[in-house]
Amino acid sequence: MTAAADLKAADEGTFQTITNNTFWNDTSGNPIYSQGGGVFKFGDTYYWYGVHYTGAELYRANPTRKYDGNVSFASIPVYSSKDLVNWKFENRVATRSTGVGSGANLGGAGWVGRLGVSYNENTGKYVLAVQMWHTGRGGHGVLLLQGDSPTDTFDYGYFQTQITNSPTTGTGDQTVFTDDDGKDYLIFSNREGRSRGFVAKFRESDSLRIEPAVQIRSGAGREGNAMFKLDGKYYHAASDLHGWNTSVNYVNESTGGNVQGSYSSEYVLAGTEMDYSHVTQTGFFVTVKGTKQNTVIYAGDRWADFAWNGIGYNQWVPITKTGARPQFHSVSQWQFNATTGEWRVGQANNHILNPDIQADRIIVSSVRGWRNLGGSVTNVNGGVNGSRFALQVSNSGGVEQRIESVPAGTYTLSLHARGSAGQVVITGANGSRTLSIPASSGWAKRELTGIALPGGAATVTVRASGSGGVIVDQLSLVKTSADAPSGQRYEAETAPAQCQGTIDSNQAGYSGSGFCNGTAAAGAFAQFTVTSAAAGRATVGVRFANGATDAARPANLIVNGSTVGTVSFESTGAWTTWSTKTATVPLNAGSNTIRLDPTTAAGLPNVDYLDVGAATG
Repeated sequence: MTAAADLKAADEGTFQTITNNTFWNDTSGNPIYSQGGGVFKFGDTYYWYGVHYTGAELYRANPTRKYDGNVSFASIPVYSSKDLVNWKFENRVATRSTGVGSGANLGGAGWVGRLGVSYNENTGKYVLAVQMWHTGRGGHGVLLLQGDSPTDTFDYGYFQTQITNSPTTGTGDQTVFTDDDGKDYLIFSNREGRSRGFVAKFRESDSLRIEPAVQIRSGAGREGNAMFKLDGKYYHAASDLHGWNTSVNYVNESTGGNVQGSYSSEYVLAGTEMDYSHVTQTGFFVTVKGTKQNTVIYAGDRWADFAWNGIGYNQWVPITKTGARPQFHSVSQWQFNATTGEWRVGQANNHILNPDIQADRIIVSSVRGWRNLGGSVTNVNGGVNGSRFALQVSNSGGVEQRIESVPAGTYTLSLHARGSAGQVVITGANGSRTLSIPASSGWAKRELTGIALPGGAATVTVRASGSGGVIVDQLSLVKTSADAPSGQRYEAETAPAQCQGTIDSNQAGYSGSGFCNGTAAAGAFAQFTVTSAAAGRATVGVRFANGATDAARPANLIVNGSTVGTVSFESTGAWTTWSTKTATVPLNAGSNTIRLDPTTAAGLPNVDYLDVGAATG
């Protein structure tokens, strides 16, 4: 297994698409049932373990109603994958007949959930740690099952009711974290109140005991306790304690390099505020060590107990480092390369957050992610297609949402609406477009196509035309134009490209081995030498990041010594948020130079690469 883990990738891998807000299937087309588990890499393969509850089947068949408390245990499936996107069903490592000691079995448990797997190097066994409540086994505790391979049928090892230093038997929510040195830890809270967070090591000899815990946090009750490591720091993340509900993510970060050392006070994970962590609570994390970068995947947890507040059980999004702290990227579709560790926003991503008005889960007068502009605003019961909530704006009022960064391109704005008349306005740096909403007694889809946005920030505003109130749901802003052709890509860090500045690699998300960080001065250019098979006009795309929030960074676009236009590189919101600006330029047959010449003292944004399409007459 160690030899397999040390293998080097023979190619650059491929980008695979992860689509959230939908039910996921395995490679045979069958439903993936994997609640409250984790993904673990053994050798060169990822294995995903979780719980199959009968309520998951009911919810998938009809997600328009609640199935309160339907957590009857069915099994613990395991799936395997090389790319973290395509999952093959392997086995049910535990079922209702699995023994749990003293003649009892999992079928008799009142609760089974929140699990993870440890590989023990001494015994060669794989140990599954499961949260269990079983009256026949003395109540709450951590069940430890073991198998001979990641996909083996696991057998009883031990049931530990008390972890030393925890004030309660059993645990609150728990996950398993594997450190870089291969040592495994149980991350958990105390069961009652859940006001304290702990890191406890698995016994190194056989992983069949949880050693005395070290407390790393205290304060408000938290659930969904999980941990990830990024740039040498450990991060404990958890959600509000209010019953399988969505919330922001609260983070405590290590103050040193010890997983059981001291931690900072709690703060909110940036990016989780606008839609309550993509309408989830903390589930678990997967860290991918790619050939080009390391990426942390946040696996959010949506429960069927709140029908149509989440139409899928698993919601995965990337986490990067922005400055000193991690950043949560709430995307509905994204692409990931498990070999290189690179990710990018998917073509069908919905750039509006909390578009289905699901995040709050109770009736409120200020809807999460939307700023009130006056009038009466609330989330009413009864959304489109049987969902629980929709957004109502009345008394000539309105709401708006500022989207910090959208890639340049052409977009379609759509929504479902009923009730009185209203309008939706999309505003970018180049002006506004308006989608009028006529009065309708029933739900009707409204759509505005061909919206050109230059990239950068955009604002979506919903307004009511009168006192009757317009009700909207399933808002969507999706890019419809294809990105610039990437058949010929020229990296800024690779000769003969020139960078008047430095080639850096300290901001995640770049392609290749680095990017051009130009000197902050007018005229501090980046230049590419490109080859064209024929003379004509070609589409070029400049991939850039501009973390400065105060102003755009304009530049002259100079081709073969002649200025052919200007490019305005608006703020992307963060230096780790990359966008592409396109333009059309004339090219000669053969060699050409394309220069970006900044016109202000701020210089250029960080420039990653230049994509050049084929020249046409």
